[in-house]
Amino acid sequence: MPDPIARPPRSQPLPEFIAMLALIFAVIAFSIDSMLPALPEIAAALTPGNVNRAQLVLTSFVGGLGMGLLVGGPLSDALGRKPVITAGFALYAIAAVAAIFADSLDLLLAARFVQGIGAAAPRIVALAMVRDLYQGREMARITSFVMMVFILVPAVAPSIGAVVIHFVGWRGVFGSFVVLALIGSLWLNLRRPETLPETARRPLNTRSLVAAAREVMGNGQVQLVTVVMTLGFGQMFALLSSAQQLFVDTYGKGDSFPLWFAAMALLSGSGTVLNARYVVRLGMRRIVGWAYGMQVLVSGLMTVLVFCDLLPEALRFPAFFFWAVSVFFMAGVTFGNLNAMALQRMGHVAGMAASVIGAISTLGAVLIAAPVGLLYDGTARPIVLATLVCSGLALMLMRGVREG
Repeated sequence: MPDPIARPPRSQPLPEFIAMLALIFAVIAFSIDSMLPALPEIAAALTPGNVNRAQLVLTSFVGGLGMGLLVGGPLSDALGRKPVITAGFALYAIAAVAAIFADSLDLLLAARFVQGIGAAAPRIVALAMVRDLYQGREMARITSFVMMVFILVPAVAPSIGAVVIHFVGWRGVFGSFVVLALIGSLWLNLRRPETLPETARRPLNTRSLVAAAREVMGNGQVQLVTVVMTLGFGQMFALLSSAQQLFVDTYGKGDSFPLWFAAMALLSGSGTVLNARYVVRLGMRRIVGWAYGMQVLVSGLMTVLVFCDLLPEALRFPAFFFWAVSVFFMAGVTFGNLNAMALQRMGHVAGMAASVIGAISTLGAVLIAAPVGLLYDGTARPIVLATLVCSGLALMLMRGVREG
């Protein structure tokens, strides 16, 4: 269907646009992954009686992110992309300052929840900016390039977090969040022209929001893609929530955890590279289906190995590491394509569509990840089984998804 929106000129050089978007997207990854080395200290300081509760520092942020996604897109459809991203960065930074002074886990979780709300605007509105300028497979290609740069963040974030913690303690990590917000906001406002012209904006009123939301969720294909994204995000967030405990406590990689996590992120980043290279030729739906099929096979094998205790001691960590890389590889291959497949049908309400789809998939992912993380029992069994179930369901649902 032709897009009724006249597209603004792409006056910013494409490499710089991709780099800027990667930094904006990276806010969320950095806010999660840089906290991983801090979880033991947070647990010891704020929840010594139940160390698993420290994982809620991650899931509370993701929960706030899901709530924030509901409002970021509609606001950007009415006010423009740049003002909303800037306001989101400001809220994110203020909440980070509040987290520095939190003296209980409950206060820290509240600050992280608000921080997630603030981080939602840059994340979801940046995606709408791509939709303002590109369509279909070209949009998927640009998103894959962004994810290619973005994948470097998980590779270095735990190391950055560990360095900050070494010098100033775990509270200092929140100071780095303030710096990141300032850089992103300045780069956007100094270098990026507005991508949504005033003539294409939608008035911000309840009736128009409800109508747009109904249009988005009334589309059967969008519904299917949203559920698939929920299952993908859920298994990835569950692995992230338990990553520190799995690497450190289960497999004894405490001192080298940041390095192993970096290696995992870099190896899995090849998924975004391959997707960017082949998505135009092979199509989004086919690649996503292959990725989930691969994950069903790998997680199915891993489930048998860990539940039946078939691996000798020397192979347990290598097998886990290979499996974890496959989960993040799947994420790099699928998420950009799924976003593009959903949004290409909703160009005239891209902000609302990105918000509704992002909010549902993120909040749904929290409902998957939080209980899986709290079920950590000293083994990889809960997360491996959850990944197998989520990938199997996603693979079945992809049979009903059409690309065009």
